[in-house]
Amino acid sequence: MNGHSQQPVSGARRLREMLADPSKTVVAPGVYDGITARLALAQGFDCLYMTGAGTSMSRLGMADLGLTTFTDMHTNAAMIASIDPSVPVIADADTGYGGPINVANTVRAYGRSGIAGLHIEDQIQEKRCGHLSGKQLVSREVYYNRLRAACKARDESGSGIVIIARTDAAAGKDADGNGGFHEAVERLTKAADIGVDALFFEAIQSEDQCKEVIARLPKIPVLLNMVDGGRTPIISNDRANEIGFRIVIWPTIALEEVMAAVGEAFQTMKKTGKTPEEPKMGPAGLFEVCGLKELMTFDEAVGGKAYSSN
Repeated sequence: MNGHSQQPVSGARRLREMLADPSKTVVAPGVYDGITARLALAQGFDCLYMTGAGTSMSRLGMADLGLTTFTDMHTNAAMIASIDPSVPVIADADTGYGGPINVANTVRAYGRSGIAGLHIEDQIQEKRCGHLSGKQLVSREVYYNRLRAACKARDESGSGIVIIARTDAAAGKDADGNGGFHEAVERLTKAADIGVDALFFEAIQSEDQCKEVIARLPKIPVLLNMVDGGRTPIISNDRANEIGFRIVIWPTIALEEVMAAVGEAFQTMKKTGKTPEEPKMGPAGLFEVCGLKELMTFDEAVGGKAYSSN
């Protein structure tokens, strides 16, 4: 006996196990840093979604207009995935950050970092949030090449990372004017033929269209993107499951709450010269959210005394 623990199940494998049950829907709240990831994990969510919009705003202080680089996105996703490797993280990978070789590099790097799944989209490199107007798409063939590269890198690396094909065609057009609902269906149908693991139809317009999307797309898992104030009407996770969606992501849930709460606290300090009156967690409470007890227990278990109260 060497005392080594059993090899843990990878996030990608766990996500695939979750998607293997056709009656279940994977629910992933949007997180963008260590604190929001810890808060979601504390509530028992069994999957997380790293939002690209949240990454852009939190790391760069910039709106989601394609300013984040591969390094920005990969570093953030890898950190979030490392907090609890037993909980799968699905991460935004934008356009894959270049041509097929770049896409393959992105897939390999995400996979090596323990990220369970990623989505690749068909916008041009100068992309923007999927719920903004004026999106421009690459041609079908450029998009399909991105997906072929992603699937080949997945297979050759052996990571098992879940490849999700996203199309923005419902609310965008390519240089030849191709766009709209039917173009989106065509692109995702071909994506399934190429070998992706799941499909992401961005900017669905109504619940009836949700049903049509499920009816028209190939029978592999389909992701629903729930953005408050976005183009798609908000439905519950249970309703999404009834319609047939297998993954539901909520990219802006943390952003919406944090923006409002922190903005209000700063406003109070500006007006009154002190923090709001509500009871505070204090340093110990704040640190406990981010693993204080586990870290102290580990230190003590190996003979450390730096954090002992004695």
